Amino acid sequence: MPKDDLRVVAYGDVDELNSLLGVVLACDPVEEVGEILGTIQNDLFHLGSELCMPEEERGEIEIPTLEPRHIELLESWIDRWLDQLLALENFILPGGGAAAANLHLARTVCRRAERAVVKLGRDEKIGECALRYLNRLSDLLFVMARWENRQRGREETTWDSRV
Repeated sequence: MPKDDLRVVAYGDVDELNSLLGVVLACDPVEEVGEILGTIQNDLFHLGSELCMPEEERGEIEIPTLEPRHIELLESWIDRWLDQLLALENFILPGGGAAAANLHLARTVCRRAERAVVKLGRDEKIGECALRYLNRLSDLLFVMARWENRQRGREETTWDSRV
């Protein structure tokens, strides 16, 4: 399979995202963020295994896949943390502490992975939860970065459209 095949690109982007979450963990995030990232990394391995083999080629091979429960868990974390954050009145610039800044970067890699899976899904069947999981995960990573900064007492920098 060529290295630029849509399937290889999709699971490669998911692998890159998983590695970047390892970087976030190396930045010593607050405990709750670290615990959740461990769960997400495991989920991303599920997604990677799902993406690396077309459904029609699986035969008798049973591989882990994402399920609605994985998405529901992401949404519960988003809801819990959003309740503790100030509502946004303007865009914020990525940054803050090392863990938060890398969470912002992970969000952008997650969006790229989502775009790659969209492209793959145009040509091949993909798992029903793959796209929704990546979409909700990118939202969680944004909220998580904001929450990490809040827990560390770091101010968010808002975008100044007049500069």
